[in-house]
Amino acid sequence: MTNAEDLPINVNGDVVLVRQHVRTVAVKVGLSLVDQTKVVTAASELARNALVYAGGGQVRVEVVHKGMRQGLRMTFSDHGPGIPDVEQALTDGWTTGGGLGLGLSGSRRLMDEFELKSAPGEGTLITVTKWAR
Repeated sequence: MTNAEDLPINVNGDVVLVRQHVRTVAVKVGLSLVDQTKVVTAASELARNALVYAGGGQVRVEVVHKGMRQGLRMTFSDHGPGIPDVEQALTDGWTTGGGLGLGLSGSRRLMDEFELKSAPGEGTLITVTKWAR
């Protein structure tokens, strides 16, 4: 397994491929079954957001190390319209679409580390990490 792999998110089928790849890497990193489910759920939500709100993007999936620990990091990027109010977008229940408004806030809760950078007209960059216990 390479240390990092970039995957496109351009059609619905790509979201499925992202989920499958993330699960494979999560197993290799040694994440528990519960943490595997968390990272796959976050990957699914964030990939779907890139597809629906930005018309597509990509994700980099990589194995990362901190001392003796290893983890899985995902970096989602798109060149969509950006998020005008990041704090509002991270509020449970807030949505500009027809969903439950739990994609970003839920993904933040599922992961150990969460960073979101976005500005109107500049796209969005979201980096999330889950560490093996």
